[in-house]
Amino acid sequence: MYSLRDRVVFITGASSGIGRSCARAFAAEGAKLILAARRAERLEELAAGLKTEHGSAIHILKLDVRDANAVEQAMSGLPPGWRDIEVLVNNAGLSRGLAKLHEGKLQDWEEMIDTNLKGLLYVSRAIIPGMVARGRGHVINIGSIAGHEVYPSGNVYNATKFGVRALTKGLRLDLNGTGVRVTSVDPGLTETEFSVVRFHGDAERAGKVYQGYTPLAPEDIADAVVYCATRPLRVNVSEMIVMPTDQASTTVVHRK
Repeated sequence: MYSLRDRVVFITGASSGIGRSCARAFAAEGAKLILAARRAERLEELAAGLKTEHGSAIHILKLDVRDANAVEQAMSGLPPGWRDIEVLVNNAGLSRGLAKLHEGKLQDWEEMIDTNLKGLLYVSRAIIPGMVARGRGHVINIGSIAGHEVYPSGNVYNATKFGVRALTKGLRLDLNGTGVRVTSVDPGLTETEFSVVRFHGDAERAGKVYQGYTPLAPEDIADAVVYCATRPLRVNVSEMIVMPTDQASTTVVHRK
């Protein structure tokens, strides 16, 4: 295993779901954490718990990854001791709506594209040069099974996750020979706030997404992320698809 003790791990979208679980999992490895999200109060609560449980060193960034200037300022403003980022987990992402393309809302499309693609690009562009200069680092992008298979009314969300997959592959080519590793961890159905966000706060509709079968928990994806990050430096887990046992594809789910 590659030890992450006292190494700096940067996680976007860390206030909930997979990002929050990644923070817990990396804290258990002894990593120093930069936790970024829009909801600073949630980050403060998470940081307090991790400091109590693991004695973790944590730096909080209230950050909207869609804002290129804010990303640049946040990176340039990191204090000494936090700038040598060992692992970047590009987790911030969302889906909005579940409508046919010709009935979709432009605002929903823009939010998905700005977060899932442009946000990932802004953060990656700010952090990766330092990894290249040091000859070591690891970029882990949280993709989706939706980036491998389209499904009805997934259209723009599918497109963004196919884009994440393409960017990850392109990045791996660009960074070949630099010592920087690049991984995509692609979950299937995982019970988080994802569906509540997709359905604009309709918790009842969101809950039905996870009825009749056992979905993944965010901790399952965090385990996969930490596994990839702790392989020996000679090993790059390029792509990992993690699905619930009851899910065979984007559209085939065994419900009891």
